[in-house]
Amino acid sequence: MAMSIGASRSRPPRILLVEDEVLISMMIEDAMVEQGFEVYVATNAGDALQVLEEGTPVDVLFTDINIEGEVDGTRLARMARELRPDLAVLYASGTLKGISDPVPGSTFVPKPYAPKDVCAMLATLAPQ
Repeated sequence: MAMSIGASRSRPPRILLVEDEVLISMMIEDAMVEQGFEVYVATNAGDALQVLEEGTPVDVLFTDINIEGEVDGTRLARMARELRPDLAVLYASGTLKGISDPVPGSTFVPKPYAPKDVCAMLATLAPQ
């Protein structure tokens, strides 16, 4: 289905949430679903990359920087951009003030964050 210029969004934004802390993941996933987002959840980089490699349609990667495993959120974003050059990226961290080497055009939100604020940010990052 083609969208005309100025048409409203025909589908909800699709978010790949990568968060290894279960309670945080559940809280933000619930908020995103309430806001109409389509959410895919991964707890580590390997699972997130599998979602992307399978061709799952995703508009925004929302990843914690400090995730379990050999690949952190910063490296995950780089790998994700190799697979999907147009993928929007939103980083989160409770221990960093920012990212030393973020992917171009990415955004950062410090933890703790208000889920409604993150949803508002994600809505601006997702293609219209």
